Formats: sequence, C-alpha cells, structure tokens
Amino acid sequence: MLRRRALTYPFDGDGDRKPFGASRPSTADSRILLLFVAGCGQEPHAIAPVSGRVTLNGKPLPKAGGTFSPMPAGTKIDAGPGSAGVTDADGRYTLKLVGKPGKGAVIGKHKVSIVMMDEDDPNDDRPRRPRRPQLPAKYNGNTTLGCDVPSGGTDKADFELKVP
Repeated sequence: MLRRRALTYPFDGDGDRKPFGASRPSTADSRILLLFVAGCGQEPHAIAPVSGRVTLNGKPLPKAGGTFSPMPAGTKIDAGPGSAGVTDADGRYTLKLVGKPGKGAVIGKHKVSIVMMDEDDPNDDRPRRPRRPQLPAKYNGNTTLGCDVPSGGTDKADFELKVP
C-alpha cells in the first residue's frame, strides 16, 4: 500500500514544517505576480490600413497571397495579430487581420511572405492552400521581404518580385 506524504518546506522561517503552499508568498513572489498581471492587461495593438500591389517581372501578379507577420520590438513578446490579403487581377491587395475582425496591419516592422494561391471563392476567408508553381523561397519560406507599417497606414506597400 502506497502512502502519500505532503510536500513540505524543510525550513519555513518559524521552525514549523507546513505543507507545500501553506505559507504566505514572499515579497519577490508578489512582485512577480504583479508584473504578470500587469502584462496581461495591455492595450490592444495599434492597427493601420495597408494595401499595395504585387508585380512579377514588372507585370501584375494575380491570385498571390501575402502574409504580414509583425516582429516583436524591444522586450515585447506579443507583436500582435498577423495580416493577410490576396491580389486581384491587377495585382492589388488590401490586408485583413488574421483571426480578428478588421482590416489593416499592426503598426511597426513585419516579415512578408508571398505565395501563389488556388482559385477559391473570394468570399471564403478560410485559410487557403498555396498552388503550384510557387515563387522562389526568398519570397515565402525563407523570405527576405519586409514592410514597416506607419501609424497613418499606407496604400503603397508594393512588392516588385523578380524571377529569372
């Protein structure tokens, strides 16, 4: 038969042995808890409208999916929601927040990925699968593309892609 023992502190300051968690939290524990709680109530991320045009070798690139992934600044861990858009026949797109209502992107620096998309219903906002042939990895999986979203937004987040 197994016997369970209460976890105890070897010394809890007053010489008594108390079950684990039965003593008052230390001042350091209280400070950590306060910092954690303060960090949970942050304001929502500032969003600005973003649109632009994608071209491939100087020609409009239709049905290309663009994803903007915000990059954390300083000690921030949560950079905010990503944004995505699909180009029309003229290569133009407008970003929408991913997983949240609203249009635009978080203000600040972003990594940008561009992939070719399958033909889908334009009113269907579910994630879409990339189609073949794909663009080179420097535009998606190993992207070198970026965008700095200004506080006033932009309609000139243009990307001129080149493929030999």
